[in-house]
Amino acid sequence: MNLPADSSYIYLHGFASSPESTKAKYFRDRFSCLGIDLKTPDLNQNDFSGLSLTRQLHQIETEFLQTQPLQSATEKVKKLGEVTIVGSSFGGLTAAWLAQRQLSVKQIVLLAPAFQFLSHWLPILGQQQLEKWQSEKYLPIYHYREQRYLPLNYQFVADMAQYPEEKLMRSVPALVLHGKYDTIIPIQCDSFSRNE
Repeated sequence: MNLPADSSYIYLHGFASSPESTKAKYFRDRFSCLGIDLKTPDLNQNDFSGLSLTRQLHQIETEFLQTQPLQSATEKVKKLGEVTIVGSSFGGLTAAWLAQRQLSVKQIVLLAPAFQFLSHWLPILGQQQLEKWQSEKYLPIYHYREQRYLPLNYQFVADMAQYPEEKLMRSVPALVLHGKYDTIIPIQCDSFSRNE
């Protein structure tokens, strides 16, 4: 396989998951077989309760993309090399926003991306649970790596309001893989990515 020497590859795990998930390990192993160092950052940052899309974007931009916004000069982007991001679920949504914000992101692979995440997840929680979360500020969420419930701050919901998906307008090559019977994020949500 002939890959550009200045390319970078990043895998972003899903909501309440980790870089130690079966999927993350699988991708890391497969990329390693090709001689590629796949970066698999921990988006929990040892503080799942403070998780937000803004925090994830900032983490990846700071650690890997040197925070070069779209308004940056092309020569600055060339220094970063080409970046491919593979994102699963909420990591897929994060990848889409990174592609919108960063010229160095040249392509994305989205695995059941969490488009329209809140509009599907909040009804599953139910109105009573949502109101309790708002009033108590924290909701216990089962975290797969920790194998226990961890509190998630309601700020997670408020933060998502800053990211209307109709603002994802940058055209970037994308491969979207999504199961027909996904119960959390239905495949119909990916019709959004086809339109972009």
